[in-house]
Amino acid sequence: MSVTVVYGSESGTTEKIARRIAGPLAARLVSVGRASPADFEGCDLLVLGAPTYGLGDLSSDWEIGIDRLRAANLDGKRVALFGTGDQMTYPDSFVDAMGTLYDEVTARGARVVGETGTDGYDFIASRAVRDGRFVGLALDEDNQAGKTEARIVDWLGGLK
Repeated sequence: MSVTVVYGSESGTTEKIARRIAGPLAARLVSVGRASPADFEGCDLLVLGAPTYGLGDLSSDWEIGIDRLRAANLDGKRVALFGTGDQMTYPDSFVDAMGTLYDEVTARGARVVGETGTDGYDFIASRAVRDGRFVGLALDEDNQAGKTEARIVDWLGGLK
């Protein structure tokens, strides 16, 4: 199975997470700033990672790269999502960018896999929660870095 991980990262946190996810999957790793529509299409499993900035915004590299995602043919594509955020400072928009990507890929016919539970998090609202679950892997390196490794391992186990 071929896997591509496309990520956005301004501070480097989401890039580090993307590398930790790509390794066990033997995935191709691509920064969204360098991604082409073919990078989103040319794999069996597409993993997208995004940090949430401000009050629920995509990072600037995703703001630029979102048009490349929109140009890709994702009909029937399996897509897994992960997002980084700060649930204490931004409890009303925790990992909202992951929810934005979910909306983008499902509108293009993708099938999202890898949802996770919300237990163990302390936030008020998130656009990444659908039917009481996160649409992907939610990570908070600011407040729960000690839980990241176990969450990644569990999530990857569910993707394989």
